[in-house]
This record gives sequence, C-alpha cells and structure tokens, in this order.
Amino acid sequence: MSRSIAHLAGLSARTMATLVRRRIASPMEIVDAVLARIERLEPEINAFAALDIDRVRDAARQSEALMMQDRFLGPLHGVPVTVKDVQAVAGLPTRRGSRLTTADHAEQDSPAVARLRAAGALILGKTTMTEHGWTAVSDSPLTGTTHNPWKHGFTSGGSSAGAAALAAAGCGPLHLGTDGAGSVRIPAHFCGVVGFKPSFGRVPYVPVPNNGSLSHIGPLTGDVPDGALMLEVMAGPHAADFTSLPIGFRAPDFERAELKGLRIAYSPTLGHARVDPEVADLVAEAGRAFADLGAYVEEVEPDWGPQGPDLIRALWGAALLSARPADAEAAESMDEGLIACLRDSDGATLGDVQAAQARRIAYAAAIGHWFDSGWDLLLTPAASVAAFEVGRQRPAHWPDHAWDWISWAEFSYPFNLAHNPAISVPCGLTKGGLPVGLQIVGPRHDDAAVMAAAHAYLTARPFRRRPYDDQLPSKAADLR
Repeated sequence: MSRSIAHLAGLSARTMATLVRRRIASPMEIVDAVLARIERLEPEINAFAALDIDRVRDAARQSEALMMQDRFLGPLHGVPVTVKDVQAVAGLPTRRGSRLTTADHAEQDSPAVARLRAAGALILGKTTMTEHGWTAVSDSPLTGTTHNPWKHGFTSGGSSAGAAALAAAGCGPLHLGTDGAGSVRIPAHFCGVVGFKPSFGRVPYVPVPNNGSLSHIGPLTGDVPDGALMLEVMAGPHAADFTSLPIGFRAPDFERAELKGLRIAYSPTLGHARVDPEVADLVAEAGRAFADLGAYVEEVEPDWGPQGPDLIRALWGAALLSARPADAEAAESMDEGLIACLRDSDGATLGDVQAAQARRIAYAAAIGHWFDSGWDLLLTPAASVAAFEVGRQRPAHWPDHAWDWISWAEFSYPFNLAHNPAISVPCGLTKGGLPVGLQIVGPRHDDAAVMAAAHAYLTARPFRRRPYDDQLPSKAADLR
C-alpha cells in the first residue's frame, strides 16, 4: 500500500467523509487503509471479537458505486465503524465476552447500528469486551486480553476494551461503546482517547437491559467533534426502547465553543476517593486550564459523593444477576472475578435490592439538585489510576481484591446512577508515558454543553498524537 493511501486510516471521520464527497479518496481506499493498519497491529492489541473483512469490503464497493453516481447515504458515507460485541450486527454473533453465549448470527442490526449503517457507515466488525461488561479491565474468557496500544501488557480498560484500543491505535475513527458504570469513559482514560456517555436514553439501547437503567451507548473517538457526529446519527427515540428520549442530539457549534463565564466545580475526590498522585496532579492542572480560559472554577467536595461507594456495591451484583451460572460446570467457563462478584451478592434479598434502589433514587435527586444550584459543569478524574498490568482487577500498589475494581473507578458510576452526560478527555501522560483522562460532567440532558467544553479544553490544551500516528506522513496529521 502506498504511503499516500496508508495515511487514510488515522484521519477523522469528518475528514474521511469530506474526502469521499470530493472524490479525493474512495470508500474502498479508506477501508483498505484501515484494514491494513489493523492487520499490522491487531495480533498484538487483540481488539476484535469478529473482524468482518469480506462484508466490509463488499459494503465499501457498494458505497463507492454510489459515490460515483454522486449519491451519498448520509454524513458517514464511506466511514468505517466498529461495534462493541454487546450490540447486534446482522450476520455476526453477539457473544458479550462470554463462552456461555451462542455463536448464532444476528438477523438484524440493533437500532444504533442500523442508524450508523443508514448514514453510510461501513461496519468493520465487533470489538472485544469483558464478560457481560462486568468489569473495567480488558480481560475476557472468550477473547483473551486486549492490550493497551500505549504499552503492551497493560489494560486498555473495559468493558469497551477493543473499542478504546482501536481508537487509540488509529484503526478507524468511530467506535461504538456502552457504559453501565464507566465502560466508555474508563477505557478512554486508559487509552488517551475521547469517550462520551450521553444522558440516559439519548441513544436507544435494544434489547433494553434489565439492570436498573444503568446502561448507555456512547462513542469512543479520537476527538470530540467525531463523537458528536456519531452521536447525532445514533440518537433519537425508538419504539423498541421505552426509555429512549423523545428528541435526538444536535452537535454544538464547535468553532464558537468557549469556557468563558462558566461556573465549574472541580472535585479531586468526590469527598471519599483515593487517587494516585500523578493522576491527581494532571487533573488539577487541567482544572487550572479551565480557569485560565475564563471559567470560574471552584474546588468542592459535594455532599452526595460519599454516599456512592456503598450504593454501587449494593447494586452492582444485582445488576449482573442475569449472568449467574446455571451450574458448577458453567461457572468453570466464566471469569473468576465475575463469579466472585456474584457470590458476594448471594445473600441479597429482593428487599435489599429495593432498598438500594430507593437510596439510588435519592442519590440521583441529590446530584440533580446540586447541578441545579448553579453549577454548569463538574470536573473530576476519569479514574483514580493510570493503566496497569493485565490480569489484575486492581494495580499492584493497591490492596488486592477478588473482584472489586470499583475502588479505583469511584468517579464514573455516579453519573450512570443519575443519568448525567459525562465525557473523558485526555489531559496528559504519566512519567511512565500512560494517558490520564479528565472527566467533564454536565446537568442531565445538557449533552451539547459537555461536548462544547471538552472541545474548547482540547483546542486550548491539545493532547499529544496517539500511538502510531508518528508513522504517518505529516500531511495526514494535518488532515485529521
């Protein structure tokens, strides 16, 4: 493949779509460039549960034929996309990271995937995830370990493990993830990319998970405008998801996005969380950058924060009850950490779960009232630690536990419980060269404000190029 074609793999979705519309590059050239990069990097990263090479090339040929007729399906015409292996893609199995699922092929796309395809996106395949999305590290009994492109042998995060790793490695611009307690934002934090969890119901989630309204669909991308473009395509009500919001999403005017005059709270611990010093320092510096850009920033520790840890631990095992093994033989095929988590919930009664849900309702209301008291945004670390070695639920310098990864992820789940929009954007590297994410949270349904602030911050404080981008021509970096 020529150097001029190879650079296409690392471009933004917006640039890819523009090149297709101007006939500067064809969908086939773009797909071949992305597949070539995947072929070079994928054996080491291990980010795909199913790579659908023949079908995506067929789709690219059809897309190219339409292009030659000046017919374009939508804003993603000719743009490659991946889908986390929890959403259905017609012709591929949906395994959810578990050996106990079937390899039967889905007959139709989920609504979010169907909308991407209708907008002209080309589906590359299904990305890896942890078993039933139970943990925020990147090990799966079905697909093995997904490695962080910044450092092999280190976690890429989870449960949207493959999506974040591919975004970081520049293997296509758009990656669909899901987030039940941080599963979009945490891998974005570990991999140095943008991960956005919209307000609950913004994107229809079908089949609707029976897990207490925790799960959201969101994009993992190289920049904020690409995430907004992907969200615009996926968002909007759907008859099969009674929780879906009645309106879609419109991206903000990113050229005018600014932070001046915003009233922003910065919470380094939410009043209770342990945070590694390097992570804390980088996030604190990001908070100062918001002030430098004209925002009013005040350090706070909200009174609802310390209520979170007991609440999520009371609810997390209950949310995973559908994954309970039928017998001992089934348990042998499952993630040991998931089994340990389920065992810790064995004694919970229906009354216990209902009581926890009542506390959750009050907790969500407290967060809502807190934002309503005058805060435009909240800044926190996206997680307490940088990426650590695979095969562990906690870093080696943290107390060991059979399953409790939540101890270093205390910043993400509050906004699943309360349904707020939240984004992780890279804000620096540790001394070991590993990315750290800043989380920006907004009032419920104010998704555009969160994305606008994230873009304004990254425009003023651009993050270093992603892994492997230094192997591209300088022109490619400019185009991206």
